[in-house]
Amino acid sequence: MAGTRISNLQNAVKPAPLILLPSQEAVLMRMKSPQTSADRLSQSKSMVLHESDLPKNPISRHRRNQSQHNVLAAGEGLSAFEPCVELKGEHLNVAKISQSGKKQRKNWAVMWSVLTSGKLCFYKEKQETPLKAGGKTDVVQLCGAVIEWMTEKSSRKNVFQVTTNTGSEYLLQTDSYSTANKWYDGIRKAIDHSTKLPLRRSNSTEYLPRHSSLPAYASASPNTKPRNPVHRRSINMFSSSKLKHSASDSADKNGVKNRLKKFITRRPSMKTLKEKGLIKDRVFGCHLLTLCEREGTTVPRFVQICLDAVEKQGLDADGIYRVSGNLATIQKLRFIVDQEEALDLDHSQWEDIHVVTGALKLFFRELPEPLFPFRFFTPFVEAIKIKESKLKVQAVKKLIQELPKPNRDTMKLLFSHLHRVLDFSRKNLMSTQGIGIVFGPTLMWPELDTGNMAVNLVYQNQIVEFILIESQEIFNLDGK
Repeated sequence: MAGTRISNLQNAVKPAPLILLPSQEAVLMRMKSPQTSADRLSQSKSMVLHESDLPKNPISRHRRNQSQHNVLAAGEGLSAFEPCVELKGEHLNVAKISQSGKKQRKNWAVMWSVLTSGKLCFYKEKQETPLKAGGKTDVVQLCGAVIEWMTEKSSRKNVFQVTTNTGSEYLLQTDSYSTANKWYDGIRKAIDHSTKLPLRRSNSTEYLPRHSSLPAYASASPNTKPRNPVHRRSINMFSSSKLKHSASDSADKNGVKNRLKKFITRRPSMKTLKEKGLIKDRVFGCHLLTLCEREGTTVPRFVQICLDAVEKQGLDADGIYRVSGNLATIQKLRFIVDQEEALDLDHSQWEDIHVVTGALKLFFRELPEPLFPFRFFTPFVEAIKIKESKLKVQAVKKLIQELPKPNRDTMKLLFSHLHRVLDFSRKNLMSTQGIGIVFGPTLMWPELDTGNMAVNLVYQNQIVEFILIESQEIFNLDGK
């Protein structure tokens, strides 16, 4: 038994014979079986390779050399190229609608167009002689460009678009379909030719093929525009920025909307901002009742200060309340009042009394609801139409007593002041009619101008003039 095992083992170890043919070469390969170190046995196996299967040139085992060898093998089929299409020149209608992804206004212009190797040139005038320096108008690089028939961006017929790899877009058009089709085919072939040209590897003498995954171009008919979404994804690196980012536009808009919604829902209330002092209530444009409640009075403090200043230095001023003051100075005064800064009308910068009177009139004009509230406009108009004088006085007096207390007290203080202005009418040349014309549209106006504005203006002047004349009886000024 021991002798039999030894002979079998010797037969297993005996190497297989090598087969050599006259015109063939043998390659010896050693294979190891996954056994323990003690029982490993080397086995030889011969492989016969035909001459057609052997590499023509020796292959280096260096990885870089192997990759270069593969590049050479891939580029062997590009050694011969079809000749590039060239169109010597023809007038085309050209419009540049985008420059590096930025939209431009579409302006059609007749351009002398020349198609050369990898370039499409546009000139303002026909180029019959060699081009002079600075004569080129625009040069379109066709490497990596995209061409397609276009019907959405122009109402003209036979329009096609060329989009460069930098994002510039050109519309080309001609009335002749055959001419347009000829240029379309020529530009498309020039794009194919310039795109398939090999690139030289840096620091090497080898060539690399250009991108082979270019989009399938549109058909030669302007009415049919097949679009392949698979090819669409492969032109991102050549298309304009509009094509690059159009897919994310809707997502960006939704994101902006969501951020705005969160901002609006989280923003603090007006009350909170006022409590923190970030927003201050203004005097001009504030509702009369709100302003009086804030100041704890029934007459706005600004009105009281202005009336005191006018009575102190300006009752005899010529054209008081009729002459307008400097508007810039009035706005400066308004800003100081709205910022709740200390106001001293005795300062030299307010020495013009017309600035003070102008600011006072501006205060009444900017009230959200006039001194004569909206709901009282029609009753006052009906009262002024009464022909009997005593009945008219009683009706107007009754309406004034029904006014809110801030309106009534402010009105009483204002008309008593205007009554004292009339005492100086010989110096200031102001009459009841003049004051009525000035303060009529300032103190009252309808909520909706549905009627005749001229008629309403007449009634406004008459109401103010009548109250001014009968102010002593209406406001009981004699008992003051």
